[in-house]
Amino acid sequence: MSPELISILVLVVVFVIATTRTVNMGALAFAAAFVVGELVADLDADGIFAGFPGDLFVVLVGVTYLFAIARANGTTDWLVHASIRLVRGRVALIPWVMFALTAALTAIGAVSPAAVAIVAPIALSFAVRYGISPLLMGAMVVHGAQGGGFSPISIYGTIVNGIVEREKLPGNELVLFLGSLVVNIVIAGVVFVLFGGLKLGRTDVAAGNRPAGAARVDAAAPRSAEPRDLPPAATAPGTSAHTGTLTAVAAEPDTIRLTPARTATLITLVALVVAVLVLDLDAGLTAITLAVLLSTAWPEDSRKALGQIAWSTVLLICGVLTYVGVLDEMGTITWAGEGVGGIGVPLLAAVLLCYIGAIVSAFASSVGIMGALIPLAVPFLAQGEIGAVGMVTALAVSATVVDVSPFSTNGALVLAAAPDVDRERFFRQLMVYGGIVVAVVPAAVWLVMIVPGWG
Repeated sequence: MSPELISILVLVVVFVIATTRTVNMGALAFAAAFVVGELVADLDADGIFAGFPGDLFVVLVGVTYLFAIARANGTTDWLVHASIRLVRGRVALIPWVMFALTAALTAIGAVSPAAVAIVAPIALSFAVRYGISPLLMGAMVVHGAQGGGFSPISIYGTIVNGIVEREKLPGNELVLFLGSLVVNIVIAGVVFVLFGGLKLGRTDVAAGNRPAGAARVDAAAPRSAEPRDLPPAATAPGTSAHTGTLTAVAAEPDTIRLTPARTATLITLVALVVAVLVLDLDAGLTAITLAVLLSTAWPEDSRKALGQIAWSTVLLICGVLTYVGVLDEMGTITWAGEGVGGIGVPLLAAVLLCYIGAIVSAFASSVGIMGALIPLAVPFLAQGEIGAVGMVTALAVSATVVDVSPFSTNGALVLAAAPDVDRERFFRQLMVYGGIVVAVVPAAVWLVMIVPGWG
């Protein structure tokens, strides 16, 4: 049995054990990386740790630490109320606003994980407070980021168009951008319908106006009586049994008042956006630096926030990606791609490459996968039976649309940013949803973009 096949089978075993036993998958993956790296790939410790995602570790810790402080001092509550006023209380608009916001950020040049790191914590705070499915909100944020991710001035778009030019393939920047945008809008629409988005259309959050018959929640009521802690039932306190309308008067007055700590936190959040989008600084290092500054000024909030850093998620993601790094070091990913590229049937090779891009990208760098797979497609694109524009677009979409997986950077950020949820359950939901996307989208884009022979 070849070393590459052994490494894939070990990965399957890791998934099976983590699914059937209550063992953190990241810890299992670290053990697998050690065993396979030492015994199969003949790697030393440095070779094994070469795949450790140090940058992602800092992003996960830094961003969750900063937004944990924001939750501890009430800044996220203030932002929720302010944003609700901006959308005129229409809860159904919130997921689409978050989709559009992340799409705009990536379209103008933000790295996709940076946009998700900025938007996801706020979006998921909305989800918890107003009874929106966290899976719906997280998916809208990630698909928004990927929807705008291939504009001609974006990071992904620039990279893919550069690869196309380097390989001397026909290219079309507009088709690449619109193809990704349309696919992600369609997926977001499906997710919106399937996960309760249409029901949100009947819910209106009134900024300061109680509907007739709505019960008022006293400001001195315990936190368990706040809307975010209640199921979105028609008979919940602060909800009209006749209209299903949530009211802002159910919030504590302190929630909508700016304090020095909240003002400083808002300034740090703006600083994070400017540092990442304008100054091109690392999102993780910037976030953890800003968190330290807030912690120095308000240490009590920091003590609360430290316990809310998603350490189990950090272990899970870093462990799995370290093992994927071992696969890359020993050539398993290249081995699989070259095996598919050597198939003599171009259409079959095309769909298999799309699936490889989707599966591997669900655990690894989307940009890296695109950089590897597009050159692998060159030999059979040269035969003229497959349109180059359609093939490149399908590969790009397949390799990025799956970033909602909890093992990808964006999915990990969504998982880590979700407050007050059962993380194990949310992880399983993201994993199942990511699996469905991996199973369906590559075949769909192959059928729509490759079979008709675009370009």
